[in-house]
Amino acid sequence: MSAGAETRAIFPPGVKPVGPYSPGILAGDFLYVSGQGARHTDGQMPARFEEQATQCLENVKTVVEAAGLTMEHVVYTQVYLDNMANFDAMNRVYARYFPASPPARATLGVAHLPTDTPIEISAVAVRDLAHKKPIIPAGYKSSTPLTPGIQAGDRLYISGQQGRDPDTGKIPDDPGDQVRLAFDRFHQVLAAAGMDYANVVFVNPYLTAKMPAKTMNDIYASHFEFGNTPARATIHVSSLPHDAGIEFTGVAIGDLSKRRAVRPKNMQPSPTASPCVFAGDTFYCSAKSAFIPGPNLGIYFEDVETQVRMTMRNLLDGLEEAGLNFSNVVSSTVYLDNLDEFGKMNGVYAKYFSAQPPTRTTVAPLPPVERKRDANDRWPMVEQISIIAVAP
Repeated sequence: MSAGAETRAIFPPGVKPVGPYSPGILAGDFLYVSGQGARHTDGQMPARFEEQATQCLENVKTVVEAAGLTMEHVVYTQVYLDNMANFDAMNRVYARYFPASPPARATLGVAHLPTDTPIEISAVAVRDLAHKKPIIPAGYKSSTPLTPGIQAGDRLYISGQQGRDPDTGKIPDDPGDQVRLAFDRFHQVLAAAGMDYANVVFVNPYLTAKMPAKTMNDIYASHFEFGNTPARATIHVSSLPHDAGIEFTGVAIGDLSKRRAVRPKNMQPSPTASPCVFAGDTFYCSAKSAFIPGPNLGIYFEDVETQVRMTMRNLLDGLEEAGLNFSNVVSSTVYLDNLDEFGKMNGVYAKYFSAQPPTRTTVAPLPPVERKRDANDRWPMVEQISIIAVAP
């Protein structure tokens, strides 16, 4: 990867990342675009939200076009809002950039975004438009500018599916019913593409405070094969559209012979997440934190710098088990407890990547936790990182 023409960093003129990451990475059939905020290249922030959302999408467009593609090539986006009250305004702007066959999309509300931007959008695009195919289950209803699924070759990107009845808008009172409803909608997209749960390689379950994690996990585990589950990044967020409590978004691959779960020897099989999963040459890794694996599982470091170092070590376990290393990473998502520590995190993060760092999206999903050691000498998690790598 680091030596050949298989990957290429995309740096549009005048674009200066605020951290150690590339604005875009072309890797094989796909372009990965870092989370783009609402500031102009000169650092100025537009005054009104619709102008901010427009600039955010212009920033995405700049990276996409610098790679020789168009916004029509975009197959998947993640939209982060620091205020879900801006959801409708965002959709109005978003629809102008994707007037036909919009990408699959997940939208979530977070506590804080870097540089105080109110919106951040990351994206994946496919190089060849002939490989892009909308997947729309029969009778599927959505009031937002997104496609339920986009197939790019044999890769399927699935929009965020909520535990909310699309016909009535009602959210079931029982959290378990919400999870089952979200899974039903998720499966409708898979089935419309001729796939099933076994084809899934990565899932983001997004949960608000209304959704008990145990309820979600118990139902989640029943949908996947023990020890061969998708890679996963489970993120507790401030809010979701329509006041939903749960949303599932993810990626699947059509050819099961190209799907392979990878588990480092120091990790036990899990009913809810595989450490990493191959989809062809693309390697999706679960979000890792600074936990020490084994019988005394936990986080034993208070400061963000040490936690990031341990997280990177845990990620490296998965990469090395697959014969890869950090030079193969093309995209990462950093979930940071406190964006006041953005610089500290960057200082450690940068040490693991060369002159061509991966694309990156950084968000603070919830307000900062109280940093207090528990009775077992463990500290709270203050960061998580998930990665995507591509084999050479």
